[in-house]
Amino acid sequence: MVLIDTHSHLFAEEFNSDRIDVLKKAEEVGIKYHVMPNVDSSTTEHLLKVSRDFSHCFPLMGLHPTSVKNDFEKEILHVEEMLTHSKFYGIGEIGIDLYWDKTHFEQQKIAFRHQLRLAKKYNLPAVIHSRNSFDEIFEIVDEEIDSTLKGVFHCFTGSVEQYRHIQEYKTFKVGIGGVVTYKNGGIGNILHEISLNNILLETDSPYLSPVPVRGKRNESYNLIYIAIRVAEIYGLSIEDIATQTFINSQELFNLPIE
Repeated sequence: MVLIDTHSHLFAEEFNSDRIDVLKKAEEVGIKYHVMPNVDSSTTEHLLKVSRDFSHCFPLMGLHPTSVKNDFEKEILHVEEMLTHSKFYGIGEIGIDLYWDKTHFEQQKIAFRHQLRLAKKYNLPAVIHSRNSFDEIFEIVDEEIDSTLKGVFHCFTGSVEQYRHIQEYKTFKVGIGGVVTYKNGGIGNILHEISLNNILLETDSPYLSPVPVRGKRNESYNLIYIAIRVAEIYGLSIEDIATQTFINSQELFNLPIE
């Protein structure tokens, strides 16, 4: 059994003291590959170092919506420059976040649209952060969607109707993380409405730890708890879930693995 953690911030300082141990622990239960979305220019160096040190960790390049400030143009230029100098497997993490702060909403929209166009230009999947912002995200994606735009709605916690909107794009999947294990998480109640062919598994480590380790630092090993819960919902074995989500992940990210 092989699993891919399709959204992990393994390069974050929370793992500076035990990153090797974290990776070994995850691999022991079949979690062998890790997709790492960038945050902003302050995290790029660590992102690339981890991807160099560990060949099974794959970097993405993008500007996170919560890092969009008045000087966001400089950050976008950094993204563009990095895309010309290094190998990346997606544009992310990008999107709109209206949960923490709405001050830079207009700038977030501009940065999001620009990075969607970078995804199309470089033929890379977009990893979309959509916290409290599905309508705003849909408005922009509806305008930008074409046969070259593909990606995943990271940490999907939306409704069946919102999933159906995503499904209409035909080239987007949804990321399922620790929230699926929460009693009142919502997504666990509608996941059976979502085709298994359209989901990816992710931790968002070090954030959003699943039950039974909720409240502690999240790490890739905990993807096993997410996979177990997803298997229960679909009435399948964890091996079946691993096989299909591996195929889904490779279909989207085209990682250089067997």
